[in-house]
Amino acid sequence: MAETTDSPQLVRVLGPGLLLLFVIGDILGTGIYALTGEVANEVGGVVWLPFLVAFAVATVTAFSYLELVTKYPRAAGAALYTHKAFGVHFLTFLVAFAVMSSGITSAATAARAFAANFAEAFGLDLAGTAGITVIALVFVLVLAVINFRGVAESVKTNVVLTMIELGGLLIIVAIGMWALGFGGGDFSRVVEIDPGDRSVFSAVVAGTALAFFAMVGFEDSVNMAEECKEPTRIFPRMLLLGLGLAALVYVLVSITAIALVPPDELGAGETPLLRVVEVGAPAFPVGIFAFVTMFAVANTALINMLMASRLIYGIAREDVLPAVLGRVHPTRRTPYVAIVFTTLLAVGLVVFVGGVPELGGTTALLLLGVFAIVNVAALVLRRDHVEHRHFRAPTILPVLGAASCLFLVLPWVDRPATQYRTAGVLIGIGVVLWLVTRLAGRRAGRPASATGREEGGIARRAESREALGGPQRLRTSAIEPRPRTAVTSMARDMGTAVSSPQAPTIGATTAASRNWRAPRSAEPVPAACRT
Repeated sequence: MAETTDSPQLVRVLGPGLLLLFVIGDILGTGIYALTGEVANEVGGVVWLPFLVAFAVATVTAFSYLELVTKYPRAAGAALYTHKAFGVHFLTFLVAFAVMSSGITSAATAARAFAANFAEAFGLDLAGTAGITVIALVFVLVLAVINFRGVAESVKTNVVLTMIELGGLLIIVAIGMWALGFGGGDFSRVVEIDPGDRSVFSAVVAGTALAFFAMVGFEDSVNMAEECKEPTRIFPRMLLLGLGLAALVYVLVSITAIALVPPDELGAGETPLLRVVEVGAPAFPVGIFAFVTMFAVANTALINMLMASRLIYGIAREDVLPAVLGRVHPTRRTPYVAIVFTTLLAVGLVVFVGGVPELGGTTALLLLGVFAIVNVAALVLRRDHVEHRHFRAPTILPVLGAASCLFLVLPWVDRPATQYRTAGVLIGIGVVLWLVTRLAGRRAGRPASATGREEGGIARRAESREALGGPQRLRTSAIEPRPRTAVTSMARDMGTAVSSPQAPTIGATTAASRNWRAPRSAEPVPAACRT
């Protein structure tokens, strides 16, 4: 669809400072709060090393995202890059559904972490019991209610959320500095490695495959490039700086944790950082830190469930999934069937998959597969020249990015089979729904364009100005039924809006508020944004 001349433009208001906060806010989240102990179980005292390796892998992939987002600033997102590079609609759909699935697994991870911290905050002895699962399920249902009612968020709110999450991690770092200054803790443990019955290399790789969950989120922040004042100049610097600062915080938190708590104790429960506070600062009110942790992981869960339901809604409205998933509630103006669908998936994950390491590892597995494709897409799209100047990554980096992501996806990293089964079931559900929709479309005699299979299809719609929407990033939005022929916000959904299951606050929610908008004739009824 051609771009109309009267289409509104996104306002370029983001300078380096606010953009940096967006990037950091996208990365920080459940991973470091919940998985530090699990990583310690893999490697022992050098718990910081897998986080550092995960940072290196994420940074290499970030270079590919930077090249693509500055090259196609109005078509950001993994699904869109996939379609531009390969032109295969089914592959584009798989990438989009994988990103959506990673959002649900991330939310389920956060739900389990929330339940564990809730029990600690209120002094409930529920560790290892069904009580944790019950609390997690109640939490998921509460998220569904919030999702159904609709949410409108602003930049100021998101800045506050990010500062609270960052503040919790800085408390841990401060406790570590205090312990170091007064001779507390055993900092010699930070160089001790315990690979068990595996080689050191295998142990570090297994830890990295899990720690990578803590680094995801950077890919979602590329959605902000179109609202940067000088994206080609400042965005690469701020994204890489944000990644580096997040990694620094993670390494410092990991060193503090292992210096104060032995690896076997750190990995014994689902609240590792609470244990660090108890040991390192006995006078500090542990309940307060438990609430900070609950807040951080709850925010991660909410924005990912918002994202997942809106993505399912968008795909269904393009006749790529069953149309029933695209229904909108007549009064709340929220995609209630998609909300029920994604909530049921999250409930199934909490009940049948269970623990934080399995769910967090599945999230990393799904996104590593997506990142491998994005790195290859960056190389393939080198043949597509654009007129404007853009960031260009050294050729070796997309090659290293694709190879490292693919390496971490495959079984030789000692990834539990549960993670592969979980990811396979989720993708399988998507494939079945896609096939059902396609067969139903053929029986109804609908043309190819009605099932999203026309040339360019969903991805090309993403590049239209209608898909990008107007400068409503700080406004509430509405979802209302509209004709099948109308251009939707599918683009951001399939590509940009979903890239970050972990992305807890700023970039994700801000991108969401511009992703989902009603047609210009709709009155502004508040609706949920996304992650």
